[in-house]
Amino acid sequence: MNLPIRNLQGETVGDADVSDLLVGVPLSTGLVHQALVRQRANGRAGTHSTKVRGQVRGGGRKPWKQKYTGRARVGSIRSPLWRSGGVTFGPKPNDHRQDMPKRMRRQALRGALSSKVRDGELVLIDAFGLDDARTKTMAGILDRLGVSGPTLIVTRAPEPQVVLSARNLHRVKTLPADYLNVGDLLAHTNVVITVDALRRAEELWARSGRKGDR
Repeated sequence: MNLPIRNLQGETVGDADVSDLLVGVPLSTGLVHQALVRQRANGRAGTHSTKVRGQVRGGGRKPWKQKYTGRARVGSIRSPLWRSGGVTFGPKPNDHRQDMPKRMRRQALRGALSSKVRDGELVLIDAFGLDDARTKTMAGILDRLGVSGPTLIVTRAPEPQVVLSARNLHRVKTLPADYLNVGDLLAHTNVVITVDALRRAEELWARSGRKGDR
């Protein structure tokens, strides 16, 4: 598939032949959803914890005698019924990680990226090559490219000038090609990617066959 290459002025300067195994894959909504759920679950720390009545400090003495007080019987002031008592069925540390075959994860990523290309939401540029980090410069570049709204900027490797120029822009995120994921593709309407970053994505995910798709 041929994708037009644009410069920072928004002008088309050529074409890039991109593998159909990367940007010509049909979208499977079920597979993409499964990959997104897995990604979010694996991002959970799972360190939330509460104390049951036996773990709360104090409460060893019976507040009052069992009978003849006219009050309900109580064995401990750390009962879940009492203020500052234990928690009934509260959260405990838990591992929320989910497993998913690598082949399925990569197929979901290819499908999400291909969907961006089909919808005209992916802009391919030659390079950024910024001399200094200025938010105004990055805002002008995105404006000339006709990009507005949530935008994901993808470069081959972290480029400090690009990161610093984009970090104060609302709903704009920068990401190296190696960390491209389904969650960020779905969270951002537009994708601005450099040619080098796209070639890196081809190296990582545009493979075919059982032995090559590892």
